[in-house]
Amino acid sequence: MSAHTTLPNKTLVYCSEGSPAGFDPGRYSSGVEYSAVAETVFNRLLDFDLNSETPKIQPSLAERWKISKEGRVYTFWLRHGVKFHVTPWFMPSREFNGEDVVFTFERMRNLEMPFRKAYLAEFPYWHYTGFDQLVEKIELPDRFNPYIVRFTLKSPNAVFLSNLAAPPASILSAEYAAQLLKSGAPSDMNRRPVGTGPFIFEKYVKDESIRYAGNPEYWKPEDVKLSKLVFSIIPEAAVRVQKLKSNECQISVYPRLVDIAALQSDPNIEVLSKPAFGMSYVAYNVTHPPLDKVLVRRALDMAINKKAIIDAVYEGRAQAAVAPMPPVQWAYDKSLKDAPRNSKRAKAFLTQAGYPNGFKITLWAPSLQRPYNPSPKLMAEMIQSDWAKIGVKADIVQRHDFADYIKRTGKGEHDAMLAGKIIDNGDVDNWLGEYGCRGVGTANYSLWCYKPFDDLVQQAVHITDLHQRTQRYLKAQKIFKQEQPFTPIAYPIVYQPIRKNVTGFRIHPFGPTQFNGVSLR
Repeated sequence: MSAHTTLPNKTLVYCSEGSPAGFDPGRYSSGVEYSAVAETVFNRLLDFDLNSETPKIQPSLAERWKISKEGRVYTFWLRHGVKFHVTPWFMPSREFNGEDVVFTFERMRNLEMPFRKAYLAEFPYWHYTGFDQLVEKIELPDRFNPYIVRFTLKSPNAVFLSNLAAPPASILSAEYAAQLLKSGAPSDMNRRPVGTGPFIFEKYVKDESIRYAGNPEYWKPEDVKLSKLVFSIIPEAAVRVQKLKSNECQISVYPRLVDIAALQSDPNIEVLSKPAFGMSYVAYNVTHPPLDKVLVRRALDMAINKKAIIDAVYEGRAQAAVAPMPPVQWAYDKSLKDAPRNSKRAKAFLTQAGYPNGFKITLWAPSLQRPYNPSPKLMAEMIQSDWAKIGVKADIVQRHDFADYIKRTGKGEHDAMLAGKIIDNGDVDNWLGEYGCRGVGTANYSLWCYKPFDDLVQQAVHITDLHQRTQRYLKAQKIFKQEQPFTPIAYPIVYQPIRKNVTGFRIHPFGPTQFNGVSLR
């Protein structure tokens, strides 16, 4: 049971890289929203144990669960005594229960739900996980016990539990939603969040700061050791470094790699690091000629000097990427090799494809540094230069609003684009599944839908035997390499600097910055 706890009078300031696009965790899939919303304000039914070498599923709002023999029915027993946040805009009349779980997922699943009709929003998570084709029913099976929830799936699914632990599966308040619907303000769900998490949202000043209060009634009191948490939004990496050095913030988002040596030499700063469950890549929009031709994509791939990019963009602190997921991931295909860089052969491919004189395309790049790409502008310029050597003229298009960048590229407005990801849930499906047909329109920026690849990935997700899944994923990676819908560039190492008076902080393997159990000496 949660009880009121007196919190230590400590304020921690976190130097964040950007403003969140909104505060409804189900609508977004970037680290900015994961850190600012899902990991601070909310909880999920399940969570990842960050203390294990490979993050494993552990209970959160669900204390235990049972899977039926045929693998289609998942029953969850929910935690009692969990309280929603009390805020100036919402006073809960009851504790968390199964009604909130049903509402959270029904608002994504059911287009006819009154709240969904009034709340004009898209939920890419629901689609790129395949939940839209998978979930048949969500219900409270015992009308006398609102602490039991049952999901019925159309078929067995090996990654269902992992997807329930991902940030977009954060649980919202059904009572708060009903209040917003009644007052005619359902969009406030994305502006004034109410959750059960370790921190209570207080105020957001766009492009400046987000303020939170520690939750004195959190159901896991040992995780709240701060009375105040402040996100200071600072897009400029050099400014973040100065603020960290001057103790204006105590934790910073990933630094520029060129700044790491200076940070490591500061006696008051510790630079944590960890191999990332991440990758950067160049996606080719296969719906835009001439990128619909495999030979053209292979020519562009062959022209890119990955070693030079690793040295210049990553300061040598990354591994050249070959497979469509990093080597820390199970089922990674170590046998894959890149074609040798060869401008003459690349030009021959273009001639064979019908483009002896090359062509013009756009190359989109975000303006913000990303955890998988420390300098998108420099990377884009280096790729532009490489492609020019084989007669391909790339016009760089930079977007300053990252949410807008993701929205436009998801719709396929680009020819080629710089992309990347830090995995959500630790499962291979979070990589290969999103590159297939179900990811088109959301996280599949190549808009590539190729049946031989997709069949293998879809088979794997419905199999629980790890060996059988692995064999299908290995075959799928070989097909990817033959078809080259994008060029993997780098497997990064994640660095995160903190002041040495910070205690209890760990790098999250899947990207977000989490403040559970974090305090100050």
